[in-house]
Amino acid sequence: MIVKKQMNTHTNLFISFALSALLIGCSSGKRGNNVSQATGLEINSSKGGFQYKTNYKGQEAGPGLVFVPGGTFVKGKVQDDVMRDWNNAPVRVQVRSFFLDATEVTNLMYLEYLDWLERIYKKAEGEYRNVYFAAVPDTMVWRNPLGFNEDMVNNYLRHPAFRDYPVVGVSWQQAVNFAKWRSNRVNERVLENEGYIERGVSIQIDSITPGKQFNTQTYLQTPNQAYGGDFAAKSGRSAQPKSRDADSTALNYVKRKDGLLLPEYRLPTEAEWEYAALGLSELREYNSYRGKKKYPWSGESTRSLKRKNEGDQLANFKQGKGDYSGLAGWSSDNADITAPVRSYPPNDFGLYGMAGNVAEWVADVYRPAINNDVSDMSYYRGNLYTKPAIGPDGKTQLVETIEIDTMPNNSLFVKALPGEIKYTEIDSTDAQLRPNFKNAYNKAFMDGDKNSRIDKSTEMYKFAVDSDDNTISDQKKVKSLVSDRTRVLKGGSWKDRSYWLDPAQRRYMPEFMAADYIGFRCAMSHLGENNTKKRPRD
Repeated sequence: MIVKKQMNTHTNLFISFALSALLIGCSSGKRGNNVSQATGLEINSSKGGFQYKTNYKGQEAGPGLVFVPGGTFVKGKVQDDVMRDWNNAPVRVQVRSFFLDATEVTNLMYLEYLDWLERIYKKAEGEYRNVYFAAVPDTMVWRNPLGFNEDMVNNYLRHPAFRDYPVVGVSWQQAVNFAKWRSNRVNERVLENEGYIERGVSIQIDSITPGKQFNTQTYLQTPNQAYGGDFAAKSGRSAQPKSRDADSTALNYVKRKDGLLLPEYRLPTEAEWEYAALGLSELREYNSYRGKKKYPWSGESTRSLKRKNEGDQLANFKQGKGDYSGLAGWSSDNADITAPVRSYPPNDFGLYGMAGNVAEWVADVYRPAINNDVSDMSYYRGNLYTKPAIGPDGKTQLVETIEIDTMPNNSLFVKALPGEIKYTEIDSTDAQLRPNFKNAYNKAFMDGDKNSRIDKSTEMYKFAVDSDDNTISDQKKVKSLVSDRTRVLKGGSWKDRSYWLDPAQRRYMPEFMAADYIGFRCAMSHLGENNTKKRPRD
């Protein structure tokens, strides 16, 4: 009994010490978060001083997005080049963590966008009406002089039977504008959920007039001009003044340092798309990869080797001349044209349709060669460095009139809308004595710009479209179909043979053109730590 009592005493002492250590640890952690390591002053004090979100828990995934942990991989292919263009020589690059749509953008997703534009701009007067028409996909891409496809021309985009199919007939320019719209709508919803704007504001579409729509960058950089200067009328409880000064009427705005608003939706870079499509994590062994994958799934076959669904096609592609689906029944891939976006199993990252169904636009300007000697981190060609325009009064300027360009194929491109931040290219002052960049325009950097030409008076790549006024001149000889307006396409489609299912394959098309086999999906940058899951420690 005495021994048992002593054991209980020791046990209680141990528990007491453990609880004390835990409390001390928690207290220290709290103090560490709320006391500056630079000055020792209290952070987030109710009495004033430096205010900062010290309890930030990391970036949330936006609607529809899947987290893709970054890493290194060999971009390009190491197999035979059937097309003999060798435009994807293998190079090793690093990709930072990012988010990517689990599926291609569907007709239903795009119709929501069109509905929003129609209710705001189509009923407006003047050139505002063109904002809607500029976004409508080209449904005539389905036509074939010797094929019957009028049912697709009339129904594919809007009929509910195709609501979960990937949207096609969308140009690169239209895809970029969809991503911008999506960013603003998602962040407006965030502000509504957090009480910074009143409930219901984000869905009161019919009450919006052109120039008074929500824009994320306008809100962050000059919040008093958000909603065309009407933010106060739409503000919610969280935006009300927090100052103890009774005379203070300044509204409380979300700032970038709060980490509440999401980064913009955008097109993925070519490197991001290829890395995500490969899903190399299933081939990882410690800190290296076991070989090179040909498809987004394991193995060299386009059919499943799993016992449950052995023999099923793993992607939607053209199997042969006049054979878009295979024989009806077991051997069919169940899709003679496109297919619903979740028709086939996802890859190891949880991404659907990274092979087949539709080829996809990515952000990059096309060049035959990838120059990783210049950059092997987050490789991307297409940078144009800009900055917000500042007026004579020292304030950030907004776009005042709609900016629309007419493309060579008579399509319309909406470059800017009233209420958005007005941007201007950086100048020599901004780039003075910088070791990392010298110019604003870098789309042709080291491959087509003046520094890379033997003859400085001629252009390395000359497209039929004049780069200044978008006109086509028969007198100008075409040196190449490649230009600074040519964008990269990734992935095979329902019209392609299995050769194009390899994620390393790359093609190109002018950014203002569209096709019945091209769609897209959106990406979003991931801010903070490279991985969202911690490795357990011993």
